[in-house]
Amino acid sequence: MQPHSEQNRQKNRKPKSRKARRRQQQEQRKFLRQNSWLILLAVLVLVALILFICVITGGREEPQQEQEQTEKTSRYEKAYLCADSPSVSYLNDDLEPAGTAVRGSAVTVSSEHTRKKDGVTYYLTYLDSLKYGYVSEDNLTDNPNDVMRETSVFVRTPQNLRLDPETVELGGLLEKGTELKIVGYDYMTDGVVHLYEVTNGEETGYISGEYTASTQESAMEVYDRFGTYMIHAGRADRYGGGDGESLDYYPRQKASFPENVMPEHVYALYLTCDPDVLGNIDAYIAYAKTTKINAFVVNIMDGTSIGYDSEVFREYSPTADSYANNTQEEYKTCIQKIKDAGFYVIGRLTTFNDSFFVSDHPEYAISDASGDPLYIAGSYWPSAFCRYVWEYKVELAKEAVSLFGFNEIQFDYVRFPDGTYYYEEDGNIDYCNEYDETKAQAIQRFLMFACDELHDVGVYVSADVFGETSGSYVTAYGQYWPAISNVVDVISGMPYPDHFAQNGTYRPWEHPYETLLDWAKNAAKRQTETPSPAIVRTWIQAYDAIRPPYNTYGAEEVSGQIRALLENGLDGGIMAWNAMCSIPKLETLKPAFDALP
Repeated sequence: MQPHSEQNRQKNRKPKSRKARRRQQQEQRKFLRQNSWLILLAVLVLVALILFICVITGGREEPQQEQEQTEKTSRYEKAYLCADSPSVSYLNDDLEPAGTAVRGSAVTVSSEHTRKKDGVTYYLTYLDSLKYGYVSEDNLTDNPNDVMRETSVFVRTPQNLRLDPETVELGGLLEKGTELKIVGYDYMTDGVVHLYEVTNGEETGYISGEYTASTQESAMEVYDRFGTYMIHAGRADRYGGGDGESLDYYPRQKASFPENVMPEHVYALYLTCDPDVLGNIDAYIAYAKTTKINAFVVNIMDGTSIGYDSEVFREYSPTADSYANNTQEEYKTCIQKIKDAGFYVIGRLTTFNDSFFVSDHPEYAISDASGDPLYIAGSYWPSAFCRYVWEYKVELAKEAVSLFGFNEIQFDYVRFPDGTYYYEEDGNIDYCNEYDETKAQAIQRFLMFACDELHDVGVYVSADVFGETSGSYVTAYGQYWPAISNVVDVISGMPYPDHFAQNGTYRPWEHPYETLLDWAKNAAKRQTETPSPAIVRTWIQAYDAIRPPYNTYGAEEVSGQIRALLENGLDGGIMAWNAMCSIPKLETLKPAFDALP
């Protein structure tokens, strides 16, 4: 018999019984129970090995992936314009100048679109949704704190160094062309640095970016884009006030505050700070509401008439504080009533006639050769050359804004005294002129300082000037219309008809319309002589003439003055001067105020 083949054996093998199969399964489960930890350990080792391989592989491939991604996008995909000047130039598709953009602007840059010019790479840069151009790689940064690139600046407009941005304290005068090393800056607006922190010799302080240039050449350059310089170059120092040529006519951006909107046309009544006047404020408000009057001018101080007690008076002029007409709370209540009634409120303060201050600080007074303060034109006068006096008046103005919420500060008597000719001729006068400035330079520079400080607290600045606009000269008392108008927000001439000189038998105050018409023509012409003129808001005579035949000024005379101003385009507004603040007088003028445009 032949042996069975393997196949036959498989076929003929008896199947296992159910009992045998169960026994086999039990043995398998027993084996698994006894060796489960070995199996688990093997699985864990296998998982760990896989993870290790993934980490090693991923770590090696990640930089490659990042590199590939970087190559697909620009390193300046989100960037900022940087420069050593307020603006950055950009080019068109032909790599020709196409315009400028403000440094510090956030932009989007495409690395896939670059151009070369003179060895410099230019990136296609989207400045906003509608404007784009090619910008140099040197003017792009991905660091928003690196947009200001200058290391030094040069003084374009002479200014005193500000010792501390939180105070009004001033350092030495920085002359035109002076190089200043930059330590830092606070912030910038529209590409212009608000305040550079700089060093000048041993002194460290601050200067507004508005008064600097990036090169000495541009700092020394005479700004004459509109031919302004040549208008004033021939106006020499004829009467001791200074020359027009040495003043600053660089255009200034006029203030605009969204939270403090100045009415397009300001029609104001004047109020003294006498208790009888402010104590009757409800009557003035009620009257104004029946007319087109929309503002009040209220004295903070008027020579020796002091509005209220204050810390600034106590610090700079204790005598003034001791003569306060009202408590601070009484004054505040009055101003708040005016504001609550919806009126624009202007705080008026006299600047450089101040007998109380001179009594406290004779060392800052205009004095005779022996050092005794001079009593000129009814007052003692602190010198407008003295920076301590500047600090006092600006600190007083800022305090008034903080305490009472004025919309605007108006500086009156912002000048040197008139009637000093004979003292000057005899050499018997000392102006305390520390920096050898002209009178006109001192007045303009004071107003620059005042505007800088008060704009920082969100209020407008106006300046009262004499009604002297017909002559092509700088006045003997330092007021020069084009230079002042270029700096302040509002310029307010005082062309009261009874202040003009009689010409033979012709009395100007008997012809208010004609007198103001002639004045307004000259004022409008002066406005064209400066690149950034202020709003013209004019004081009008709302009182009876003080010269014989003592003409009565009623609604017709007041309306005539207003009409003359409007006919010459001087439509910034009017302020009605009546030193008595007489309500019966105001009632007679009501038809004129009702007819305001």
